[in-house]
Amino acid sequence: MTDTTPEEPTITFADLKLDKKVLKAIDETGYTSPTPIQAGAIPPALEGRDVLGIAQTGTGKTASFVLPMVTLLGRGRARARMPRSLVLCPTRELAAQVAENFDNYAKYTKLTKALLIGGVSFKEQDTLIDKGVDVLIATPGRLLDHFERGKLILSDVKVMVVDEADRMLDMGFIPDIERIFGMTPFTRQTLFFSATMAPEIERITNTFLSNPAKVEVARAATTNDNIKQGVVMFKGSRREKADGEKRDLLRALIEGEGPECTNAIIFCNRKSDVDIVAKSLKKHGYNAEPIHGDLDQSHRMRTLDGFRDGSVKFLVASDVAARGLDVPAVSHVFNFDVPSHAEDYVHRIGRTGRAGRKGTTIMICNPRDEKNFAAVEKLVQSEIPRLDNPILNRPAPTGEVEDDGRNVEDKPKRSRAPRSRKPREDKVEVPVEAKPASETAQPEQPKAREQKPRQERKPRGEPKQNDGGRRDNNRNQRHRDNGPKVIGMGDDAPSFITKSFAERGNG
Repeated sequence: MTDTTPEEPTITFADLKLDKKVLKAIDETGYTSPTPIQAGAIPPALEGRDVLGIAQTGTGKTASFVLPMVTLLGRGRARARMPRSLVLCPTRELAAQVAENFDNYAKYTKLTKALLIGGVSFKEQDTLIDKGVDVLIATPGRLLDHFERGKLILSDVKVMVVDEADRMLDMGFIPDIERIFGMTPFTRQTLFFSATMAPEIERITNTFLSNPAKVEVARAATTNDNIKQGVVMFKGSRREKADGEKRDLLRALIEGEGPECTNAIIFCNRKSDVDIVAKSLKKHGYNAEPIHGDLDQSHRMRTLDGFRDGSVKFLVASDVAARGLDVPAVSHVFNFDVPSHAEDYVHRIGRTGRAGRKGTTIMICNPRDEKNFAAVEKLVQSEIPRLDNPILNRPAPTGEVEDDGRNVEDKPKRSRAPRSRKPREDKVEVPVEAKPASETAQPEQPKAREQKPRQERKPRGEPKQNDGGRRDNNRNQRHRDNGPKVIGMGDDAPSFITKSFAERGNG
């Protein structure tokens, strides 16, 4: 007789003591069993305890706080400008996703909500707040804007949720979060969720959470086992050609995946690269659209809706879409750049392999990104498999392929002989007729300029003449010969002085 170990019974949403209206909405979504983070967080949240949830992205954290909130807020009514619950999200996209989940799970209740995000006029949001809302979903910046304008009172908040807390830390929202905590009642219930547990996040939880139920379903900063990972170590041939060759490599990787790549998200670190990569993919016939923080909110939402319904196949995004993009059937994630923060790698690749599906993620690593790549491997505590460069493995049309991936034409190389420097000649020699030896013996000398006789300088102390100008030298020379010269006056004395006094007296 052999012993058999009984299988653990499967937990259903009905076992979690949720409201019947909520269970009806869950059945219509097609979900039957809760994920590990949902099964661990929902029971203590329904008991009114603070919850600290740590789980990798794509594990259903949003429903783990939306479902108990809808159940807890079933009774009661909100007053004007005084929401009964508050959900803080780091990005507009994540806030919009939470609002969508709330609409799905609370459609059989009378609960109301308001979404406070940038890119929407204050007037529309003020109208919703003035009517009174049960659930207020907001980004920290827009929430504080409404509060400072006197349009919002947070003294009646009973449940406060902080979603993607580690992303809040990366974006510099921690001071705002601490300020918002101070605006809410001390008796509130706090649900705190994060994919990683940085020291600063731990400090906040110790400060603002009271004896929380810690639910950790996976090691911090781990990746799903159903995601196939890989990295291509890339080095451009030349500095000025590296960016173009990197885009060529991206297209080669997409083509290499074949029909298995039904859709994909391509992450870039910089917004400018998002636009450039999307434009390059469009130029080569790919159905791609960019999304980043500089785009208008309505444009971003249209792009996301197009990616969800399949009209957009490739979404080129910055980290603004790394979290909060709930598209279950994303087959591939391409990291065009190694993320600057290692934690972002976990969130990026978490866009694929969701809800138990298989996923593939490929990253391109430049030599200058090797330090960040080492930080990624250290965080996930595993070595990411290296993949071959498909461009290097392609046969060149003519010739061979260099180590840097460029095609070298099979042409003989030209050898350049060293140039001989000729002495510079100022004049071009022109042939002239032969001349007699007597004329050619001596080179013709240039004519000397005629120099005018230099006027001698007058001695110092000589009185100025009052004749109105300088006398002509020839005239002075003519008058010098008239009469005897006066001793002691010098040869250059004026002519009127050299005349004898007797002669002047006679005249």
